Amino acid sequence: MPPPGRPSPLRLIDLELDLEVFAGPFDLLLTLILREEIDLLEVDLADVVITYIDFLEARGELDLELATEFLVLITALLELKSRLMLPGEELEDLLELAPDEAAAELLERLLAAHRYRGAADFLSARLAAEGPYRFRSAPLPEPLARATLPLADAIYPPARLTRAIGALLTLPPQVNVSHIPTAKVSVAERLAHVRALLRRGSFRFDDAVIGADRVTVAVTLFALLELYKQGELAWVQERPFGEITVAATDRSARGLRASA
Repeated sequence: MPPPGRPSPLRLIDLELDLEVFAGPFDLLLTLILREEIDLLEVDLADVVITYIDFLEARGELDLELATEFLVLITALLELKSRLMLPGEELEDLLELAPDEAAAELLERLLAAHRYRGAADFLSARLAAEGPYRFRSAPLPEPLARATLPLADAIYPPARLTRAIGALLTLPPQVNVSHIPTAKVSVAERLAHVRALLRRGSFRFDDAVIGADRVTVAVTLFALLELYKQGELAWVQERPFGEITVAATDRSARGLRASA
């Protein structure tokens, strides 16, 4: 039985081992190592790997699920054994985990692998249970593919079908979009407007949109952002929601004076 507070690893791999210090299933070896009843330094992990390869050859097929579990466990054992073999005082700073912490990490990996295995078994069971409800791929039997004359009679009168098709051909009433504001100014126009103000010097943003509607204000702001991205202007706002002062950059000011 495992010590109190430490669950024993469940049977993950059906592998029988015959080593110098141990003979039995692989999961039992893991249990004895975690309970410190077998010194891991005395276990030849190379023999474990060779036995597993022989196990795969005897089965004649490669089970990716079992192979993945074995690789995870044997890697953890190798890491734990390497920590035990290194001198504790000389390389203490290089060790991230102590041997007892590495053993606890190995146990955590075993339990995590068991959880994934359980989830895979659950999904496999669900897939098998849903098997009878899959779509039919075979064609319908000939008797079901034919209908008798009484069953072929119209259920609804033809006039009802005509009215239904006629309703589909009727154009719906035109939607009134007069309440939706449309852009009455283009970005190119606002760019020219802003550049004209820059030729006079610095100006306030409110001066650039005096008497303009909301759409024009938005387009003007977009024009300012475009000129700022091109390096033609900069602006200053000393406080939130305060006045925005726009001025041309030095390079842009020289170009504007040259084009004036």
